[in-house]
Amino acid sequence: MKINLIFNRYIPDYKKALETVEKALLSYNAEFKTFDLENMECFGDISFAIGGDGTLLRAARFYSKFKIPVLGINVGRLGFLAQAGINEINGVIEAVLENQYKTEERIMLQSGEYIALNDFVIKGCNTSRTSKFFLEINGKFVCDYIADGLIISTPTGSTAYGLSAGGPVLHPELDAIVIVPICPHTLNARPLVVPSGEHITVKTNDDLLSVSIDGFETIKCTEKTSIKIAPDKAKLVFLKNNNFYSVLRNKLHWGLSPEG
Repeated sequence: MKINLIFNRYIPDYKKALETVEKALLSYNAEFKTFDLENMECFGDISFAIGGDGTLLRAARFYSKFKIPVLGINVGRLGFLAQAGINEINGVIEAVLENQYKTEERIMLQSGEYIALNDFVIKGCNTSRTSKFFLEINGKFVCDYIADGLIISTPTGSTAYGLSAGGPVLHPELDAIVIVPICPHTLNARPLVVPSGEHITVKTNDDLLSVSIDGFETIKCTEKTSIKIAPDKAKLVFLKNNNFYSVLRNKLHWGLSPEG
């Protein structure tokens, strides 16, 4: 098995983490090549992404066109999508080399040439105030919001910014899109879940729109943005003892009773 080893030079102590993983791979005689996140290439059958969730998201988007699965090794903060930390790397390598893992396909969203695995976040370019957003689905007007912004999210991204903004948690294998207003200036604006085949358009008449992609890249200000499901799906690697519900419980402390 050949491995693409991806690192993010903007993660603190990335050199130490990268050295640890490379030494571990060499000790198992694994065949690999190392790539900076800014200069990824297709060499292997599977990819290891060293960093936080942002690193994993970018790597998964890149390798989706090659249908290569990506496994996250967390050296960031939460690491919701990552499967292990650096101190668990030997167990991860053993599991991968022995095919003791599973892969899951995740839908992505597309706006023009841009692809998002988590979400597109739409705000007014004048971020010091709220803006008025008009939502259309399949060319039909749905509603308008006076809000700080709108989050258009995949099920994978429903546990990210959308959750913080009051959106629902969706199982990542659902074919659906979540639309979540950010701090709407009304009591009747609620998140909306629609089928993944819907075409979503957001317009404004009192500002220009700024659109961020997975919390990293930003599309320059525009009068409207259209979003639909992307043709490719991301492939993520999960160790067999991990599942979506256990991650919710262990990393987000979902449904745990307060301690007395």
